[in-house]
Amino acid sequence: MTDFVLTVIAVTASGALAPGPLTFALLMHGSKEGAKSGLFFAIGHTLVEFPLVLALAFGLLAAIGQPLVKSLIGVVGGTGLVAFGVFQIVETMTRNNATLTPRRQTLPTGSLMLGLALTGLNPYFILWWLTIGSVLIMQALAFGALLGVILMYISHVWMDYAFLTGLAHFARKGVKIFGSKYYRGSLIAFGVILICYGIMFVVAAF
Repeated sequence: MTDFVLTVIAVTASGALAPGPLTFALLMHGSKEGAKSGLFFAIGHTLVEFPLVLALAFGLLAAIGQPLVKSLIGVVGGTGLVAFGVFQIVETMTRNNATLTPRRQTLPTGSLMLGLALTGLNPYFILWWLTIGSVLIMQALAFGALLGVILMYISHVWMDYAFLTGLAHFARKGVKIFGSKYYRGSLIAFGVILICYGIMFVVAAF
């Protein structure tokens, strides 16, 4: 169980930490509303993500005993992990501080609705769960059926709540995170971890 939970945390942490539309929108709201804004962003994110995870789990439940399907998911998910890890390392090393600050744009007002909209309308989010996330769901089903999926999701989603709430709090305090060398170092380290796990998933698929 410990190995499984650590795998989920290691694979999903970079997704939670990597800046995207949801993160930048949160910086604007968090600078005014603080940690409460981050909490509602995370709730909105969960309202989209958890039903998607359950839908994928029920869809994969019938395929869990098919070796070819399991191998295909392992190859696709593992390749996705390697690609995302490489992309994250390159982007982090080449991006300047200016691109790590939020741009002014017209957005809906409610934090909860923003969490819903910027999650459900993010094609990369859907693609991540259809590829990389499907590997984790397949492992969770093999580990503990639907209870394993619940454990997997809890191991994943707490990082969203911790990061989004913390980021909103620090945005309110005026603390700059994205320009920090420690933040960049963390993204690079998680990128390397993703590449290693991706290779492991592909090898295991064969």
